[in-house]
Order: sequence, then structure tokens, then C-alpha cells
Amino acid sequence: MQSLNYFRSCKYWLIWLSFLVALILQSMPWPESLSLFRPSWLLLILIYWILIMPDRINIGTAFSMGIVTDLIYGSTLGLHSLAFSVIAYIVSRQNHQICNLMLWKQALSIIILAWVMDIIIFISNLLVINVVFCPEQLWNGVTSGILWPWMFLLMHKIGHNLFSNTKVVF
Repeated sequence: MQSLNYFRSCKYWLIWLSFLVALILQSMPWPESLSLFRPSWLLLILIYWILIMPDRINIGTAFSMGIVTDLIYGSTLGLHSLAFSVIAYIVSRQNHQICNLMLWKQALSIIILAWVMDIIIFISNLLVINVVFCPEQLWNGVTSGILWPWMFLLMHKIGHNLFSNTKVVF
């Protein structure tokens, strides 16, 4: 029985490892000419795990990842936490609808969710500091949506291999 609990806890460590990889990918420098197209890796991983395991990965996880993101970027503390929490709430409320969409429609939903996150961050920044809205900042949402099918299929394959004996919604 003890080895079964150890195995289950190892599987959940792999979920956190995927968040760590997403944080590393998110914080990697990009060339200046491509920086507007940088996808939100953490958002993609967060949405994936909320869709797959809504009882384990939820708004609290999103808030925590937002705090970590704020600390890494040096932005106003709570800025990304608010944005990730709102997105997590929307995804958890629309979980069944998003899961039943075809993959390309899910990608369109990801684009919209990434834009909502960008707008929340912009409005929050506007309240704290004086910023100017630049429509080019929305390209990262498009890039995130384009990457969603490949990221989803990769994570689905990893998740299916890990959680084939447990009750997980795929």
C-alpha cells in the first residue's frame, strides 16, 4: 500500500515538473524581433491541467503560479495572479464545453483566453502605472493558440501514460 501512495505522489510531482518547465520556457529570453510572439507557456500548461484534473489543479494553483510569475518578471505582485485566477475560473466553469470542442476550436478558445489575460494585465498595469496599449501585444495569444494542439497532444500522451490506471478525464 505504501508503494502505491508513493507512485501516486510521483505522478503529481510530474504535474509540478510540467509547471516548472513552463516557467523556464516562459522566462527564456527571445530575440527582440520575436518577443511579441512569445507564447504564454504557463497559461497553456495551466489550462491543460485544469481541463484534465479540475479537482487537483484549480484557482489556487493559478494564483500561486501567478505569484511566481510576478516574482520572476519583477512585475507588480498580484498582477499575474489576478489574470491567471480569472482564466482558471473561466476554464473551470466551462470545463465540459471546452473539453467537448474539436482541437482547432479549443485553439480558438485559447486565443481568446490569452487575450482576456493580456487585457486583464494591461488594465491592472494601467491602474498602477501609466502604460500605453499596443495591439501588437496580442500576438502572443495567437501564438499560444497555434501551439495549443501540439502542446495538448504531447501532454495528453504523457498524461495518458501516467494516469492510465487512475480516474482522470481525457
